[in-house]
Amino acid sequence: MSVSRNSTNGFEAIFSTLQNAEDAESTLNILNILDELLSAGTDGRIHYMISKGGSEALLSALVKIGSGSSPDYTILLPLLYLVAKVGHKDRAIGKKAEEAGAVLLTLNLLKNNIQHAQRTEASLLVIQVFAVSVSTSKLIGSNQGLDIIYNLIPHYTNKNMQTINASINAFAALLSSKDNICSAVSKGYVSGLLRLYDEWYRKDTTHSAIDVLQALLRCFYKIARSALGREALVSHGGVWLLYHTTQTSLLNQCLESLVQSSVQLMRQCLPKIPLPLTSDQSAYYFPLPGGQHEVLDMVAASDESNGEIGDDEKLEEDYQEAQSKDYDDDLETDLNKLCLRPASDRPKELLPQYSRLCPELSHDFLEELDFSSQESSSSSSSDDENGHCNHLHLHSFRGEKQTAEILSRTEKGTPDQTKSAACPLKVKDFYSHTGILNTRSEVGCKTGETRGEANSSLTNDEQKDKNEGNVNLYNSTLIDNLIDIHGLAIPYHEPSMYRAAAMKTKSVPGFSTLAFPDFWGQVPPPENEPMAPRKPNIQRQKVLEDIQRFLKTDIINQVVFDLEDDSLQFPADNPDSLRFFSSFECGNLRKAIQVRRYEYDLILNADANCSQHTQWFYFEVSNMVPNVPYRFNIINCEKSNSQFNYGMQPVLYSVRDAINGRPHWCRSGTEICYFRNYFCPVRGSQGTTFYTLTFTITFKYSEDVCYLAYHYPYTYSTLRAHLRLLHRSVDPRKVFFREQILCPTLAGNACPFVTITASPPSKSYKDIHQLRNRPCIVLTSRVHPGESNASWGMKGTLEFLCSRDPIAQALRETFVFKIIPMLNPDGVINGMNRCDLNREDLNRQWCKPDPVLCPTIYHTKGFLYYLNSVGRTPLVFCDYHGHSRKKNVFLYGCSVKETLWQSGSTFDTAGLKEDPGYRTLAKALDRIAPAFSFNSCSYTVEKSRSATARIVVWKELGVLRSYTMESTYNGFDQGIYKGLQTRTRELEEMGMKFCHSLLSVTIDTRALYTRTLINHMTLGHNVLDHKSHNCFEDDEPPCVEEIEYSTYPCLKGSDLEFDQRGCMANTDAQGGAEGHIPQK
Repeated sequence: MSVSRNSTNGFEAIFSTLQNAEDAESTLNILNILDELLSAGTDGRIHYMISKGGSEALLSALVKIGSGSSPDYTILLPLLYLVAKVGHKDRAIGKKAEEAGAVLLTLNLLKNNIQHAQRTEASLLVIQVFAVSVSTSKLIGSNQGLDIIYNLIPHYTNKNMQTINASINAFAALLSSKDNICSAVSKGYVSGLLRLYDEWYRKDTTHSAIDVLQALLRCFYKIARSALGREALVSHGGVWLLYHTTQTSLLNQCLESLVQSSVQLMRQCLPKIPLPLTSDQSAYYFPLPGGQHEVLDMVAASDESNGEIGDDEKLEEDYQEAQSKDYDDDLETDLNKLCLRPASDRPKELLPQYSRLCPELSHDFLEELDFSSQESSSSSSSDDENGHCNHLHLHSFRGEKQTAEILSRTEKGTPDQTKSAACPLKVKDFYSHTGILNTRSEVGCKTGETRGEANSSLTNDEQKDKNEGNVNLYNSTLIDNLIDIHGLAIPYHEPSMYRAAAMKTKSVPGFSTLAFPDFWGQVPPPENEPMAPRKPNIQRQKVLEDIQRFLKTDIINQVVFDLEDDSLQFPADNPDSLRFFSSFECGNLRKAIQVRRYEYDLILNADANCSQHTQWFYFEVSNMVPNVPYRFNIINCEKSNSQFNYGMQPVLYSVRDAINGRPHWCRSGTEICYFRNYFCPVRGSQGTTFYTLTFTITFKYSEDVCYLAYHYPYTYSTLRAHLRLLHRSVDPRKVFFREQILCPTLAGNACPFVTITASPPSKSYKDIHQLRNRPCIVLTSRVHPGESNASWGMKGTLEFLCSRDPIAQALRETFVFKIIPMLNPDGVINGMNRCDLNREDLNRQWCKPDPVLCPTIYHTKGFLYYLNSVGRTPLVFCDYHGHSRKKNVFLYGCSVKETLWQSGSTFDTAGLKEDPGYRTLAKALDRIAPAFSFNSCSYTVEKSRSATARIVVWKELGVLRSYTMESTYNGFDQGIYKGLQTRTRELEEMGMKFCHSLLSVTIDTRALYTRTLINHMTLGHNVLDHKSHNCFEDDEPPCVEEIEYSTYPCLKGSDLEFDQRGCMANTDAQGGAEGHIPQK
């Protein structure tokens, strides 16, 4: 707000006149003028007045007028109101009042006028604004201010409501000091306030005292900021009182504000409960090479803070500070760091080892172009490696009716089948504990023994050998029959090939069981899946149910699954409990606790070798009762918000549906919300908060085995089998497809490396020369194990590049694709969310990756350096990721200019030349990909991401088009998919569309953008006319319910509403008509 020089002179003149006024009339006139000036303007006028010394002038006048033995209240009352009005906007008012000597003077005015309601109210309002300063509130408390004001809070009455409100709000303001909270607790004021709240709530039948109740809740909120205060509230029945008053208030809409505040208070007061685990460390431990591993447990943090506003308040302040941090502060503004290319992290002598990953450049390449021998050898090698694999079928899955008929015929059985399988396979045979899908014979043997198949006439060794052979033959026959029935109609998937790949996969715990969805395969459901509507106040309902646990004892609280307890891996049948299992590839569930008959707390396993990063889940559940809602609470999530608050649902796979012809991962779950809970780590609460994801599942069948997951799982074994099938599917005379091993991982798994390009039409020099001069496109994916959506996008890319589509053919003839589809195999295999076995986020290791601890990143970067050294720097680099906080699909790129613009740098970018080609792919995708959002794209370089693939490849290797492609876990809020959750179909389509966009960076774009290719890109709907919406609407608005309990609702009555009170009107100096305040 701009103020003229005359206005400035006017304020200074008014302040000078106020300080020098000798008579009451002049002083009162000046106060009236100030009040009119401030009332007519905005808050900006008050702030301007404060900047010109207005607060000091008013405080000086207050001390001058109020210091006498008989102050003139015709002047003092309006002056007190004006001090409160201005001080409410002055954050330093407390310190200024202390320096002026106005604090204790105001407290004395309060003491001397307790029988005068209006004088008391005015003094209380001033004390309230002074107490914003912790030192001031402490000063007032040490001079009996807390006691005086507490005794002003009366029992229920309908008189002097404004003064009563002022006294309670002033008491709440004094509780900003930890000393005052300790004093309030020790003097029994907490129990007294609770009794007052109970009395006022019960007797206020007309709901006219809601402001008083809100003010009391504000006192409780301040008290609850201290561990000692929370303990006092709980021990004196505060949670019980708030819970029962809330239950009553739910029936009356006008009491909604009390409900909202009370629920937040109860969440704050619930005692911190350590997770019921033996350790915060992951259940999976992997010894790192060279003795690098250290067990890092959190430092124990005692919650006994002796009443101080200690760890928890600091945690809240840190959270609020993190929330308020400006994104621009993270942007890199150092031009040298943005523009200068760092030196290589390794000597050039090490780079030739990567020449093996460029077979198209080798001298032996011509010999490999013997198409007939290549085709036969690849086929035979595949068959030899994977055993009796059926031929690949690429047609659509059989319909339900046809599948049911086949099942019906099979259950009756042909003579041959009857001989080989004594009984038909049922859904219950696929419980994990049955061993049907085990990959180790000894596990199957144990299953056979539990079925009572042992022959007592044999020795133990003979019995073991017989059981092992019988069970393996039995299991293999059953599965083979089931596979034969369904005909393997899922594109690019063969169960037997998956099983063969899984048997070679190395996991930390040594998984021996296949998850049925990964073994059997999946196809996306045919129908669209809209985002789930959020039921009003659903989080409140769930929180109140959780509070019942604290108040009641009828909680089952029985552990029904524990990853670290073998006896609970395959528990005995219990008709009153679900059965859980997660010891399979990609699985993550550490513990399941039955809380109520149909409610379970679930605890996820931290990433191996550390105690953090719990978000991804994937587990089996069985033994359910149909058509009964089961509530699942995942209680140790770590992210502060989730798309589960914005329409996202978990995914569910039913074995019964799958064997009946519907092998779908479907979005499932109702009453979904995500909020902060009261759990803390085993070794103390400092620095870590947990969040609950709660959802309700109603299962359709009684005898079923279901799987629940955070997102559509995509395992390492799935990738290995998929690559093998892709190799078999291509015509080597047209497509050069080579799968190699980039390097072994820490656990000894192979990191696949794929080359795809067009085979040259002949061995002529011209064709070979054209092949060897094709630009490289380098694509990577799945560096974060929990981002399975990235793998589904990569699956779409791989299948499209191997297809007969004309655009795919054009791209193969134009580029050589180098693809690393899974940068973190060990993390994926072991069900981790963020890290590798080395406890590190691999996408923060690109600056100087350790060759021993980060082999996949080290060798990927080495390969990129090799390409750069031989003059084949990639034209495009893209790392596929998943994004948990936003909708749609979008790109992150790198731009010096956009970083400087966004950061507000004063550097003149007019003379800075930069190729705008970094936006080319995003513009193309915005035209052709319905799932893509151009407005969500960003090209800024952040300091916190300086060691990511995107920035390092851009900066060190000079790749202009270096991207991260982020895919949503949830769905879309634009275009033809608006309001829908993503399926694997849309993710795979996005991988294909990314390939389409590469046409925009070819040297001769016009030659490739023929009408035929354009027609192939339309997919039957108007995608070429698709445009993203404006601005930055992809960022989610605040959740409709508070995720954090530290965020307290704004209480009506806690703010000073001076304009509505006519406080500058003539007042009776003696308070003759006021009456007095009833006191305790």
